[in-house]
Amino acid sequence: MMLHNRVRRLSAILAASAVFAFSSPAFSQDVTDAHLKAARAAVTAIHATDSFDNILPQAAGALEQQLIQKNPDMQELIGKTISDKAMALASRRADLEKEAALAYAKVFSEKELNDIAAFYSSDAGKKLLDNGPIVTRELVKAADIWQNGLARDLAQQVAETLAAAAKAKAQAAPADATAPADGAAPADGAAPAEPADGAAPAEPADGAAPADGAAPADGTQN
Repeated sequence: MMLHNRVRRLSAILAASAVFAFSSPAFSQDVTDAHLKAARAAVTAIHATDSFDNILPQAAGALEQQLIQKNPDMQELIGKTISDKAMALASRRADLEKEAALAYAKVFSEKELNDIAAFYSSDAGKKLLDNGPIVTRELVKAADIWQNGLARDLAQQVAETLAAAAKAKAQAAPADATAPADGAAPADGAAPAEPADGAAPAEPADGAAPADGAAPADGTQN
Protein backbone atom coordinates (compact mmCIF):
# COMPACT_ATOMS: atom_id res chain seq x y z
CA MET A 1 0.00 0.00 0.00
CA MET A 2 2.82 2.40 0.83
CA LEU A 3 4.43 1.73 -2.52
CA HIS A 4 1.13 2.29 -4.30
CA ASN A 5 0.66 5.64 -2.57
CA ARG A 6 4.16 6.75 -3.51
CA VAL A 7 3.56 5.78 -7.12
CA ARG A 8 0.36 7.82 -7.15
CA ARG A 9 2.24 10.81 -5.72
CA LEU A 10 4.88 10.43 -8.40
CA SER A 11 2.22 10.35 -11.11
CA ALA A 12 0.76 13.60 -9.79
CA ILE A 13 4.18 15.22 -9.84
CA LEU A 14 4.76 14.03 -13.39
CA ALA A 15 1.48 15.53 -14.53
CA ALA A 16 2.34 18.85 -12.87
CA SER A 17 5.76 18.97 -14.46
CA ALA A 18 4.17 18.42 -17.87
CA VAL A 19 2.02 21.51 -17.33
CA PHE A 20 5.07 23.57 -16.42
CA ALA A 21 6.73 22.43 -19.64
CA PHE A 22 4.05 24.17 -21.69
CA SER A 23 4.89 27.50 -20.10
CA SER A 24 8.61 27.20 -20.77
CA PRO A 25 10.21 29.53 -23.35
CA ALA A 26 11.00 28.36 -26.87
CA PHE A 27 14.03 26.10 -26.97
CA SER A 28 14.78 26.00 -30.69
CA GLN A 29 15.79 28.86 -32.96
CA ASP A 30 14.00 27.12 -35.87
CA VAL A 31 10.58 27.26 -34.16
CA THR A 32 8.79 30.48 -33.23
CA ASP A 33 7.11 30.90 -29.87
CA ALA A 34 3.66 30.85 -31.50
CA HIS A 35 4.49 27.71 -33.48
CA LEU A 36 5.80 25.95 -30.39
CA LYS A 37 2.78 27.01 -28.37
CA ALA A 38 0.51 25.49 -31.00
CA ALA A 39 2.56 22.30 -30.91
CA ARG A 40 2.26 22.08 -27.14
CA ALA A 41 -1.49 22.56 -27.37
CA ALA A 42 -1.74 19.78 -29.95
CA VAL A 43 0.39 17.43 -27.84
CA THR A 44 -1.86 18.07 -24.87
CA ALA A 45 -5.07 17.67 -26.88
CA ILE A 46 -4.10 14.30 -28.36
CA HIS A 47 -2.47 13.06 -25.14
CA ALA A 48 0.64 12.24 -27.15
CA THR A 49 2.81 11.55 -24.11
CA ASP A 50 0.28 10.04 -21.72
CA SER A 51 1.58 6.54 -22.36
CA PHE A 52 4.89 7.56 -20.77
CA ASP A 53 3.39 8.72 -17.46
CA ASN A 54 4.04 5.44 -15.68
CA ILE A 55 7.66 4.97 -16.72
CA LEU A 56 9.22 6.52 -13.64
CA PRO A 57 6.71 5.10 -11.10
CA GLN A 58 7.12 1.62 -12.58
CA ALA A 59 10.89 1.90 -12.54
CA ALA A 60 10.78 3.04 -8.91
CA GLY A 61 8.48 0.19 -7.91
CA ALA A 62 10.56 -2.45 -9.68
CA LEU A 63 13.77 -1.14 -8.11
CA GLU A 64 12.22 -1.10 -4.66
CA GLN A 65 11.09 -4.72 -4.90
CA GLN A 66 14.47 -5.80 -6.20
CA LEU A 67 16.42 -4.09 -3.43
CA ILE A 68 14.09 -5.25 -0.66
CA GLN A 69 14.48 -8.85 -1.77
CA LYS A 70 18.24 -8.50 -1.44
CA ASN A 71 18.13 -6.44 1.75
CA PRO A 72 14.87 -7.12 3.60
CA ASP A 73 16.25 -5.54 6.79
CA MET A 74 16.55 -2.17 4.98
CA GLN A 75 13.00 -2.05 3.60
CA GLU A 76 12.02 1.24 5.22
CA LEU A 77 15.20 3.02 4.15
CA ILE A 78 14.98 1.63 0.61
CA GLY A 79 11.38 2.77 0.20
CA LYS A 80 12.06 6.29 1.48
CA THR A 81 15.23 6.70 -0.56
CA ILE A 82 13.65 5.54 -3.83
CA SER A 83 10.62 7.74 -3.27
CA ASP A 84 12.74 10.84 -2.61
CA LYS A 85 15.06 10.24 -5.56
CA ALA A 86 12.19 9.48 -7.92
CA MET A 87 10.40 12.69 -6.95
CA ALA A 88 13.58 14.64 -7.62
CA LEU A 89 13.79 13.08 -11.09
CA ALA A 90 10.13 13.77 -11.87
CA SER A 91 10.95 17.28 -13.06
CA ARG A 92 12.75 15.75 -16.02
CA ARG A 93 9.33 14.78 -17.39
CA ALA A 94 9.22 18.32 -18.79
CA ASP A 95 12.12 17.45 -21.10
CA LEU A 96 9.97 14.83 -22.80
CA GLU A 97 7.14 17.32 -23.30
CA LYS A 98 9.56 19.76 -24.92
CA GLU A 99 10.88 17.12 -27.28
CA ALA A 100 7.36 16.05 -28.17
CA ALA A 101 6.32 19.62 -28.97
CA LEU A 102 9.41 20.18 -31.09
CA ALA A 103 8.83 16.93 -32.98
CA TYR A 104 5.30 18.00 -33.89
CA ALA A 105 6.41 21.52 -34.77
CA LYS A 106 8.94 20.14 -37.26
CA VAL A 107 6.27 18.20 -39.11
CA PHE A 108 3.14 20.35 -38.84
CA SER A 109 2.65 24.03 -39.52
CA GLU A 110 1.35 26.36 -36.84
CA LYS A 111 -2.11 26.44 -38.46
CA GLU A 112 -2.24 22.65 -38.75
CA LEU A 113 -1.33 22.27 -35.09
CA ASN A 114 -4.03 24.74 -34.07
CA ASP A 115 -6.55 22.78 -36.17
CA ILE A 116 -5.44 19.52 -34.55
CA ALA A 117 -5.76 20.97 -31.07
CA ALA A 118 -9.18 22.42 -31.88
CA PHE A 119 -10.53 19.14 -33.22
CA TYR A 120 -9.23 16.91 -30.43
CA SER A 121 -10.48 19.38 -27.85
CA SER A 122 -13.98 19.08 -29.31
CA ASP A 123 -16.51 16.44 -28.28
CA ALA A 124 -15.96 14.51 -31.51
CA GLY A 125 -12.19 14.58 -31.08
CA LYS A 126 -12.38 13.45 -27.47
CA LYS A 127 -14.68 10.60 -28.44
CA LEU A 128 -12.26 9.56 -31.16
CA LEU A 129 -9.44 9.42 -28.63
CA ASP A 130 -11.53 7.46 -26.14
CA ASN A 131 -13.04 4.98 -28.59
CA GLY A 132 -10.32 4.86 -31.23
CA PRO A 133 -8.63 1.76 -29.72
CA ILE A 134 -11.95 -0.10 -29.74
CA VAL A 135 -12.55 0.76 -33.37
CA THR A 136 -9.00 -0.28 -34.23
CA ARG A 137 -9.47 -3.70 -32.61
CA GLU A 138 -12.69 -4.26 -34.56
CA LEU A 139 -10.97 -3.17 -37.76
CA VAL A 140 -8.15 -5.64 -37.18
CA LYS A 141 -10.66 -8.46 -36.69
CA ALA A 142 -12.49 -7.52 -39.88
CA ALA A 143 -9.22 -7.30 -41.79
CA ASP A 144 -8.23 -10.79 -40.63
CA ILE A 145 -11.52 -12.25 -41.85
CA TRP A 146 -11.22 -10.38 -45.15
CA GLN A 147 -7.62 -11.54 -45.63
CA ASN A 148 -8.47 -15.18 -44.96
CA GLY A 149 -11.39 -15.08 -47.39
CA LEU A 150 -9.31 -13.42 -50.05
CA ALA A 151 -6.52 -15.99 -49.75
CA ARG A 152 -9.03 -18.86 -49.81
CA ASP A 153 -10.82 -17.61 -52.93
CA LEU A 154 -7.55 -16.91 -54.71
CA ALA A 155 -6.28 -20.43 -54.07
CA GLN A 156 -9.60 -21.97 -55.12
CA GLN A 157 -9.85 -20.02 -58.37
CA VAL A 158 -6.26 -20.78 -59.35
CA ALA A 159 -6.77 -24.49 -58.57
CA GLU A 160 -9.92 -24.61 -60.72
CA THR A 161 -8.14 -22.98 -63.66
CA LEU A 162 -5.18 -25.36 -63.44
CA ALA A 163 -7.48 -28.40 -63.14
CA ALA A 164 -9.41 -27.34 -66.27
CA ALA A 165 -6.17 -26.90 -68.21
CA ALA A 166 -4.91 -30.33 -67.13
CA LYS A 167 -8.22 -31.97 -68.14
CA ALA A 168 -8.15 -30.35 -71.61
CA LYS A 169 -4.57 -31.54 -72.11
CA ALA A 170 -5.47 -35.11 -71.12
CA GLN A 171 -8.41 -35.19 -73.56
CA ALA A 172 -6.23 -34.00 -76.46
CA ALA A 173 -3.51 -36.62 -75.88
CA PRO A 174 -5.38 -39.77 -77.37
CA ALA A 175 -6.23 -37.98 -80.60
CA ASP A 176 -2.59 -37.14 -81.18
CA ALA A 177 -1.57 -40.78 -80.57
CA THR A 178 -3.79 -42.20 -83.42
CA ALA A 179 -1.78 -40.61 -86.26
CA PRO A 180 1.23 -42.83 -87.33
CA ALA A 181 4.61 -41.25 -87.16
CA ASP A 182 6.56 -40.64 -90.40
CA GLY A 183 8.04 -43.94 -91.73
CA ALA A 184 5.97 -46.07 -89.36
CA ALA A 185 4.48 -49.35 -90.66
CA PRO A 186 0.84 -49.12 -91.74
CA ALA A 187 -1.77 -50.63 -89.54
CA ASP A 188 -2.90 -54.27 -90.16
CA GLY A 189 -4.99 -54.61 -93.37
CA ALA A 190 -3.85 -51.29 -94.77
CA ALA A 191 -2.73 -51.25 -98.42
CA PRO A 192 1.00 -50.93 -98.99
CA ALA A 193 2.22 -47.65 -100.30
CA GLU A 194 2.36 -47.37 -104.12
CA PRO A 195 5.86 -47.02 -105.65
CA ALA A 196 6.69 -43.69 -107.08
CA ASP A 197 6.14 -43.20 -110.87
CA GLY A 198 8.80 -45.08 -112.94
CA ALA A 199 10.23 -46.75 -109.91
CA ALA A 200 10.93 -50.51 -110.13
CA PRO A 201 9.04 -52.71 -107.74
CA ALA A 202 11.04 -54.02 -104.88
CA GLU A 203 12.83 -57.38 -105.44
CA PRO A 204 11.41 -60.26 -103.42
CA ALA A 205 13.66 -61.79 -100.85
CA ASP A 206 15.56 -65.00 -101.74
CA GLY A 207 13.14 -67.90 -102.05
CA ALA A 208 10.16 -65.71 -101.69
CA ALA A 209 7.28 -66.16 -104.17
CA PRO A 210 6.95 -63.35 -106.66
CA ALA A 211 4.05 -61.07 -106.33
CA ASP A 212 1.00 -61.84 -108.49
CA GLY A 213 1.73 -60.99 -112.20
CA ALA A 214 5.37 -60.35 -111.55
CA ALA A 215 7.98 -61.85 -113.87
CA PRO A 216 10.05 -64.66 -112.42
CA ALA A 217 13.62 -63.97 -111.60
CA ASP A 218 16.32 -64.98 -114.20
CA GLY A 219 17.04 -68.74 -114.37
CA THR A 220 13.89 -69.80 -112.59
CA GLN A 221 11.46 -72.32 -114.07
CA ASN A 222 7.92 -71.42 -115.08
